[in-house]
Amino acid sequence: MFKKNVGTIDRAARVIAGFVLLALFFIYPDASWRYWTLIGIIPIATGLMSNCPLYSILGVSTCPAKSA
Repeated sequence: MFKKNVGTIDRAARVIAGFVLLALFFIYPDASWRYWTLIGIIPIATGLMSNCPLYSILGVSTCPAKSA
């Protein structure tokens, strides 16, 4: 469906960062900024799908080059 443009290391970093942000949402229930941590859903989704819409727009890919 979508062309993969997120490499393995990039995927892992996105998923880890996303889960850290979501963890902050639950660790600090009374913080006024806690809803900003829900932005962590985006890196988790792009990491799991191996596709980043911003990378597609910019023409960037962190996937390894395929050898011929």
